[in-house]
Amino acid sequence: MRPLTEQDIRASFVNCSKGDAKRLAIPRDLGERPWDDLDFLGWRDPGAPDRSYLVLERGEDLVGVALRFPTVRRGSLHRSMCSVCLTTHRGGGVCLMTARKAGPAGREGNSVGVYMCADLACSLYVRGKKVPESGSRFEESLTVPEQIARAEGNLTAFIDQLYA
Repeated sequence: MRPLTEQDIRASFVNCSKGDAKRLAIPRDLGERPWDDLDFLGWRDPGAPDRSYLVLERGEDLVGVALRFPTVRRGSLHRSMCSVCLTTHRGGGVCLMTARKAGPAGREGNSVGVYMCADLACSLYVRGKKVPESGSRFEESLTVPEQIARAEGNLTAFIDQLYA
């Protein structure tokens, strides 16, 4: 992924108002992010425990998505799998992230959801740059580039639902 600026990020949101995009918390460490290892920029809002955001490249455009997730955590024995990168986590390591749809459907309150790593570090898990604290990645016959392509496809399918 190419490095992003705060202005790029704020202008990219498709499922919230321009005012909301102006007020949301942008990560302060943009210059330190491992951009070459990211398929999308994802972060949690430190001031709102039920909100997170992601920005990804879609062709030449950037698509930013505001997400919500439950603040209630599951018990530590429960194991869940991220539907984007297929990493398993125990407890609250995977959350149902919901996003208001773009356009008129979103203004009517329609939303879509995806089970994702709660820390939004899918890109790093797929590349082996980060290991889940209490979960695992299955040993796969796919190469890392093939796993990256699958994760990108899974995330793109979720983003496509925002416009359906």
